[in-house]
Amino acid sequence: MAHIYKTLFPSATTTPRWIIFAIDVAICTFSFVFATLLRFNFFNSEAYNIALFYPLPLVLAIRIVFIRYFRIYAGIIRYTSLQDGIRLFYTVSFSSILMAVIDILYFKFSPTHTQIIPLSVIIIDYLGSLVLMTAFRLSVKLMFMRANQPDKNIVLNYAIFGAGDAGMVAKQKLEQHSNVKVEKKVVAFFDDDSSKTFKYIDNITIYNFDSDFENIIQKLNITELIISPQHLSTSRRQEIIEKCLELEINIRNVPPVERWINGELSYNQLKQVRIEDLIERDTIVLDKGAIAQQLFQKTILITGAAGSIGSEMAHQILKNFNPLKLILVDKSEIRLYDLDHELSTNYKLNYKNSIELVIGDITNEARMRNVFETYAPNIVYHAAAYKHVPLMEDNPSEAIWVNVAGTKLIADIAVEYGVEKFVMISTDKAVNPTNVMGASKRIAEIYVQSLNTHLSLDATNIHHTKFITTRFGNVLESSGSVIPKFRKQIEQGGPITVTHPDITRYFMTIPEACQLVLEAGNMGNGGEIYIFDMGQSIKIYDLARKMLKLSGLKVGKDIQIVFTGLRPGEKLKEELLADQETTMPTYHPKIMIAKVRTYDFVWSKTQVDVLIALYSGQNKDLIVGKMKEIVPEFLSQNSVFEELDFKQKTKS
Repeated sequence: MAHIYKTLFPSATTTPRWIIFAIDVAICTFSFVFATLLRFNFFNSEAYNIALFYPLPLVLAIRIVFIRYFRIYAGIIRYTSLQDGIRLFYTVSFSSILMAVIDILYFKFSPTHTQIIPLSVIIIDYLGSLVLMTAFRLSVKLMFMRANQPDKNIVLNYAIFGAGDAGMVAKQKLEQHSNVKVEKKVVAFFDDDSSKTFKYIDNITIYNFDSDFENIIQKLNITELIISPQHLSTSRRQEIIEKCLELEINIRNVPPVERWINGELSYNQLKQVRIEDLIERDTIVLDKGAIAQQLFQKTILITGAAGSIGSEMAHQILKNFNPLKLILVDKSEIRLYDLDHELSTNYKLNYKNSIELVIGDITNEARMRNVFETYAPNIVYHAAAYKHVPLMEDNPSEAIWVNVAGTKLIADIAVEYGVEKFVMISTDKAVNPTNVMGASKRIAEIYVQSLNTHLSLDATNIHHTKFITTRFGNVLESSGSVIPKFRKQIEQGGPITVTHPDITRYFMTIPEACQLVLEAGNMGNGGEIYIFDMGQSIKIYDLARKMLKLSGLKVGKDIQIVFTGLRPGEKLKEELLADQETTMPTYHPKIMIAKVRTYDFVWSKTQVDVLIALYSGQNKDLIVGKMKEIVPEFLSQNSVFEELDFKQKTKS
């Protein structure tokens, strides 16, 4: 059977969805005909013809509606999973229930009290459709497994980049993983060291990657490359991965030696390259001594502690800087519980004495005052915020309540309780904002910066709270990142949805962002807005294509990429500086100070108080209009609030 399938489908690509849809409809038709025949004992009578042909269009229409709704034809059949089986069960069950309901209602209310379909036919058809549609998917999956199952003594040729100790260990582990059916054989080494070129290691030739890779890959029929060097620069690793993607070669990484299990490399640790490996940048060098001096035996409070940034901040501070107490504030009970489990597992020593978990909303003044009163934090990292652009566009009152009022409340209480430093985590969306979320963060920046200026003018208060703002772009693997979304869409068989073919974003890993926040917080003297070197912006469409390639799939053949249009408030390109802003360098090459316009504190406080007062009225236009008044560069895009810009322009 496998041989026949290989002959019929040599490329083994995915079957078009319309064919799967047509087969499902054909199965439903056959099942209903068979159920009707069985009900009438295979006797072709007039009653049989009426029972079959009159309701058949209705039955198929109902089945098609539910097939379309649950999209059981959309997945890649050879990857059918339990989730697909559940959707299939829902499709057949709900459509059969609807048939039965229609049949019962017709019987009850029709003058003749007759049934459209005998209930026994519905039951038989239900079982038949469920069994046959499931069997179809399982048979295709089994055929693919058989078709792709290697014959005995098949040889898979591998290459290893890095002709050193780690490369030799990887070779041994790889070849030890061979079995009677599949022999895994390393046939070439590649290295950047020209002195090793055309020499041998374990009787295998070493080639130069840049000059020989493509030729040797084709000549020796190599299907996979293992990247082994322990001290390979991130940029070089990415060059190698890009070349492999271009040639459709699978790639695996050898993990750092410190992550080997009891000093031994396991075959299971040779992980497939992930999209993060293509975006990751060279390791950041931190002034850990200075940061440790600032944080050592201090009480540190993190708001939004269970979020992507807040939780990583907690990990890094506990791991590296020995605080006296770490106060983790978040309103999500479940996520705070999960964080507690992570931290207690990783940092068992004195964990209970070092951590306090606080469930609370940053907009709840009584609760926040109680937290500051109880724990008297020395340093605050303010990460709590609403950050989802389209949702905040629909809910501007919540954006100002959390991002503006919440920030103002925490900042004011920090001053009152003598906090040494307050580090606010902002976003590049605050620059020339085109959406409510970005504008709300810009207003928060204005308030804390003007508050710092106001405090610094008080000569009698030389130890006032120092307010520092950090501004950066998207972080990988955060809850709102496109990467988890794309990964889920690939698992579901697509399509991958991208809003615009030219949309670009800056990306940074979560650990990298948190390291720079710690460094900026350490160097800040108050009033600065720090921006981070985000590297080159990345085209989201290219990101989607590379994720498909890393999954072994092809754009258009296996999974489609669909453009859905820009969402409300969404920019094509993000910026780290506004039009009139410039930067000053710092001692850290990845951190700069933005030279931004300063605001009078009395004016800022008055404007922010007026904005917050609008929350109770829940009038979107009034709230957004006030935001535009405070931040004149806030011009809406792809949003209902563009009308406010038009009215303002007409007035002026």
